[in-house]
Amino acid sequence: MYLHALAIALVSLLLSSCEVDKSKSEVGLTLIPPSTITNQVKLDIRGGIRNITAKNKTYEVSFYWDEESEDAKLYEESVNVQAGKSACVKHVIPTQDKVGQHTVIMVVDDGFNTYKMQKPTHIIASDVRSTRRIDGSFVGFYHWSEQEGKMWNPIIKNLTDEQWKETVHSMNKLDMNIIVIQESFRNQKYVGDHNIEQDGYQGKAFYPSELYTGRMPIAAHDPIEAVLTQADEEGMYVFMGVGMYAWFDYTEGSLQWHKKVAKELWEKYHHHPSFYGFYVSEEGMGSLSCFEEDPAKKPVRQEEVLHFFKEFKKYVSEFAPDKPVMFAPNGWGVGEARDKYPILLQSVDIICPFAFARMPGNDMTGVEAVNLLQKFCDDANAHLWLDLEAFLFHEKEYYLVPRPIEEIKNDLHLFNNFEKVVCYQYPGVFNDPEMSVCIGEESTIQLFKDYKAYLDSLK
Repeated sequence: MYLHALAIALVSLLLSSCEVDKSKSEVGLTLIPPSTITNQVKLDIRGGIRNITAKNKTYEVSFYWDEESEDAKLYEESVNVQAGKSACVKHVIPTQDKVGQHTVIMVVDDGFNTYKMQKPTHIIASDVRSTRRIDGSFVGFYHWSEQEGKMWNPIIKNLTDEQWKETVHSMNKLDMNIIVIQESFRNQKYVGDHNIEQDGYQGKAFYPSELYTGRMPIAAHDPIEAVLTQADEEGMYVFMGVGMYAWFDYTEGSLQWHKKVAKELWEKYHHHPSFYGFYVSEEGMGSLSCFEEDPAKKPVRQEEVLHFFKEFKKYVSEFAPDKPVMFAPNGWGVGEARDKYPILLQSVDIICPFAFARMPGNDMTGVEAVNLLQKFCDDANAHLWLDLEAFLFHEKEYYLVPRPIEEIKNDLHLFNNFEKVVCYQYPGVFNDPEMSVCIGEESTIQLFKDYKAYLDSLK
């Protein structure tokens, strides 16, 4: 009887050890870009592996197209990962002959456990890289400027967690299935004009943070959790906005703050399938000089940016090896950083620049700046997305108002080489007429209807 019971216990132990504890999953699969792309864009397939054991392991990694068979195998690689370390297996494929709805499958075998993951992709035929659609949007929980956000701040700060879910659902009605959370903290300071390292960080969180207990005065308890939960249900993709330390600040103090916050955000929210990547909220200039006015300090600011992203990418790759890092500078002065972008793009997966419609008079044109950035990204196998400004400034009071649909359509066709277009921003600029609350002025509802009509015309 004792031997029989022991045998049953041993079999049970062996079976349970072969099961994958998803809370401690060693693998992740990410497609860049996600969701719909054109067949002029290459698909970047990334498999992340974390060896969470105490011994070195070898993983056999295979990527498949639609089905797990030898004929459908895209790539295979054997990768050795030291104990407690991580690795990312990357494979890029052209998509000219892959139009349609497809599934990328990843199989990882460590000799004992077999992990399988899959992600959908939709490839449409086109003669340009862009889908000529708005693929997603930035989402700010409270606009940083009371003046600019005059028409929506009084309302948006009172949104409940359920109303944030409702907002995400409304975005998906327009196929805006990429969400960039603008920031997880608010701290209205600027690089070179604060004493954070001496006085301590005084910013306030939009979520229940254990690092910094100050909270922004909004009604929602945890809008990040609400957004991710609804995005999970809708099959959407969410960039976690790591920031704000201080605007345009990529100093060492900022780097260390970002590491701590990124780790907390990952530990708190990475169980959500919609957690797609990291977005560094501090923004900047296309010249990478961070709006520095002292000519002698501009090279210093550029080097700070390069160092920041090198170290930040290396750090987050330790626990999220397949997750992309995105940076959103404006398009101004790109030519001044020709020698910097090849270095930067070793550590930044996605550049998402903005303000091409507001290029300075002494700069290159918006199209010229885009083409130069595209060359930088092509040379580095990085990704170029567009941060499309879906707003205009009110001509007298300088608050943000919805941009006319014809101007938005013009940009979507003028800048047609971007892999993805993410607008700023959905809440307060677009408004679903079926929402329980109108965020912003009435014209936001008209823009929703106009863009929906444009979207339907493409189908």
